[in-house]
Amino acid sequence: MKLWGGRFSGQTDSFANFFQSSIMFDQRLFKHDISGSLAHAKMLGKQGIISSADAHLITQGLTGILAELEAGSLKIDLSFEDIHSFVEAELVKRIGEAGKRLHTGRSRNDQVALDMRMYVKEETKALKKQLLLLLETLSETAKLHLKTVMPGFTHLQKAQPITLAHHLMAYFQMFKRDYERLCDLILRTDEMPLGAGALAGTSYPLDRDLVKDLLGFKELTKNSLDSVSDRDFCMEFVFSLSLIMTHLSRFCEEIIIWATDSFGFIEISDAYSTGSSIMPQKKNPDIAELIRGKTGRVYGNLISLLTVMKALPLAYNKDMQEDKEAVFDAADTVKACLFAFTGMIENITFNKEKMSESAGGGYTDATDAADYLVKKGVPFREAHEMTGKLVSYAVGKNKRLGELTLNEFKDITPVFDEDIFTALMVENLINSRSLPGGPGEKAVLNAINDGILFIRKNQADE
Repeated sequence: MKLWGGRFSGQTDSFANFFQSSIMFDQRLFKHDISGSLAHAKMLGKQGIISSADAHLITQGLTGILAELEAGSLKIDLSFEDIHSFVEAELVKRIGEAGKRLHTGRSRNDQVALDMRMYVKEETKALKKQLLLLLETLSETAKLHLKTVMPGFTHLQKAQPITLAHHLMAYFQMFKRDYERLCDLILRTDEMPLGAGALAGTSYPLDRDLVKDLLGFKELTKNSLDSVSDRDFCMEFVFSLSLIMTHLSRFCEEIIIWATDSFGFIEISDAYSTGSSIMPQKKNPDIAELIRGKTGRVYGNLISLLTVMKALPLAYNKDMQEDKEAVFDAADTVKACLFAFTGMIENITFNKEKMSESAGGGYTDATDAADYLVKKGVPFREAHEMTGKLVSYAVGKNKRLGELTLNEFKDITPVFDEDIFTALMVENLINSRSLPGGPGEKAVLNAINDGILFIRKNQADE
């Protein structure tokens, strides 16, 4: 059954028919499509556009189709052009002429725009829940490692000592922004487009507000041309997912590095590792590597959507059928990656001793030696130069700064005194940086507590 065959006398080429069909991928929208049709039918009956009896028959028929599809007792016929034509044909087969009245006052253009908005809203809510679980995992893990010292890096070179808790909470902030971005996305997705028709609305007295309320939308779309041709919400959705993948990939890169024998900071659980087919000693961080690799896949979906939409004239164009696979694949990929990543983090063992030992190397206390001099009245630029000379001397002696004698410190400048050794103790270095947002224990604990409050508030709102 085609929804547009009356104009045509010839048959569509069989390959052309296959080529332009979307049912292979848009079949997953059957729940959204039927929900939209149920609301539309109820409104048509209430407005007297179709009879109450027909509206009742349509509702019964659609409800039965939905129940059977969900139960798996009804299979979607993939010979149809799309999910909309399959549902309508199945409805007509069950209830007869009344089923043909369902499409009154509606086009596939506003119908598919509705389905996609409903899908994006649903997937966004699911992703938000997954992000909250990840945020909870990060904050709970951080709470266990307030005193776990590790080196902080810039340029992948040891820079200053921090704690693992502080490092984990940096990623907490990234994923928190991802969560907030999804919240913001819903505001622009939560607009109901039915009533826009093909592009210019309809002369039928539709009650768009009723359909909006029945489907749980907050607003109506404001322009019929824009309603059917807008896919900003799809692009924004996949952009938001791309940023989630950026943050997952950054963390995975560090996990991969930390798991190497050279670093030895972590042990990834056997449940989230694989071995080699030839080297029996290998334990590979394949889950982290796959997430890192799948990031490019989600980026590709975003570029695909942007390219599809970049030069389309108003209003609907068939090019826009290409939105679905990109959106579906991005959503599926990110959900899988979040699930795998959260499990992997929950089961990582951190090597506290190795991290602490590493934090003491690389002269990560040099900045604090310079700050020590500044607090003694030395201008920072001079203190920086003196400390550079001190590091150069220590490198030549193959010593850490804390291993130098007081006389060796004083050879650089007599400003150094006995209290330099207390100042350079790792715990003191970290806890002295106690400004909000810093790595000091109190500052990190405050950040964790704020994070937990954020999680609890949003869990209650979901």
